[in-house]
Amino acid sequence: MLAELKGLNEECGIFGIWGHPDSAQITYYGLHSLQHRGQEGAGIVVTDGEKLNTIKGTGLVTEVFKQEEMSGLYGKAAIGHVRYATAGGGGYENVQPLLFRSQSGGLALAHNGNLVNANALKHQLEGQGSIFQTTSDTEVLAHLIKRGGNLPLNERMKNALSMLKGAYAFLVMTEDQMMIALDPLGMRPLSLGRLGDAYVVASETCAFDVVGATYEREVEPGELIIISDEGIRSERFSGFQSRAICSMEYIYFARPDSNVDRINVHSARKSLGRWLALEAPAEADVVTGVPDSSISAAIGYAEAMGIPYEIGLIKNRYVGRTFIQPSQSLREQGVKMKLSPVRGIVEGKRVVMVDDSIVRGTTSRRIVNMLRHAGATEVHVRISSPPIKNPCYYGIDTSTREELIASSRSVEEIRQIIGADSLSFISNEGLLNAIGRPDQDENKGQCLACFTGKYPTEIYPDTLHPHEKC
Repeated sequence: MLAELKGLNEECGIFGIWGHPDSAQITYYGLHSLQHRGQEGAGIVVTDGEKLNTIKGTGLVTEVFKQEEMSGLYGKAAIGHVRYATAGGGGYENVQPLLFRSQSGGLALAHNGNLVNANALKHQLEGQGSIFQTTSDTEVLAHLIKRGGNLPLNERMKNALSMLKGAYAFLVMTEDQMMIALDPLGMRPLSLGRLGDAYVVASETCAFDVVGATYEREVEPGELIIISDEGIRSERFSGFQSRAICSMEYIYFARPDSNVDRINVHSARKSLGRWLALEAPAEADVVTGVPDSSISAAIGYAEAMGIPYEIGLIKNRYVGRTFIQPSQSLREQGVKMKLSPVRGIVEGKRVVMVDDSIVRGTTSRRIVNMLRHAGATEVHVRISSPPIKNPCYYGIDTSTREELIASSRSVEEIRQIIGADSLSFISNEGLLNAIGRPDQDENKGQCLACFTGKYPTEIYPDTLHPHEKC
């Protein structure tokens, strides 16, 4: 479903390249391919070997980076970031990469995720004299690195990372090296690639395809990769643990043409749809998906059921970002602006509407009503995720528990609220089996906390409703 309408948003996307003369321009295209992961701000930091230079601002990638400014941004390496801001976490000062300058040189940081112990660390650091310039938890890492004494940067980095709790994928760059780090549970996606002799890193592999890079491997949980003109080396700041990659990457967030931890997202979503058909078949005439993230699951459901898949809902791709607002009234109005039913497809038909999730339920109710007003005789809703009953504290902007419709209501109660003839969610077991990750532990290497309430890390009391994220 439309992320900005239902309050479910990925927080950030990161991209980096080392060893290419057109690093800034390549990073621009990489960030453009990751725009779905954040639309509120973007930034690029470039090194020419002697100095770090940056362009950043609020807005879309095409709005922030103008041709005349980009022409003056050159160097052999760059890191970039796209950001989605939650309430209280916006503003230019929080747009990344964050850039810090000192007598010992510059340091740029880009982060995807959320640190659940950020407030505790900030309190400790402020007690030691640190002054924070942003409300972003990303800045915590910079202060921890700076307080690492006279150790080499890689050792200070490892010591700092070992103090962090939560989900994080970091890109850190100085004038003469780039560092890549993924949290010990590997909760966020991060991949390494090559573009000729240059090294490339990105939140999603779709960015590699756009810039012409080839996929090399996944960044491993607890791994620190250091890249410089001398080459690349891998170190570890944490021992091996069972991975807990976010399940919503497969269900909703990642682009269908990306591979997340070696699994193609489109194929995973089709499999979710097929498994959903096994668990919750429906007698209907046509299957449609809510564009764009639900289309793959809808196709899988239709194939498994032997029912035609049709485009029953059209997304208006030319509505301005004016309608991406946090207020519920504008969110509801945005449904009408963003989606239109295809009367010629749904009129007089029993329709299965496949969607990826239900958060508050308001948008689902309005889409069901739109289909009925367009002449659908029955609307059966099938959801390719389990009910979202718990907020996420790892870098995904979900509502408070009270706002989540499934936290206190049964499936039948939700069905009545959204006005569907029937409603079914995929089971936790169906989700894991459909995605088919090779891991053999009970969660098959995935985080299911928003469905089960079993968080893979300790949750600190002062993070129970985070407002400032990546």
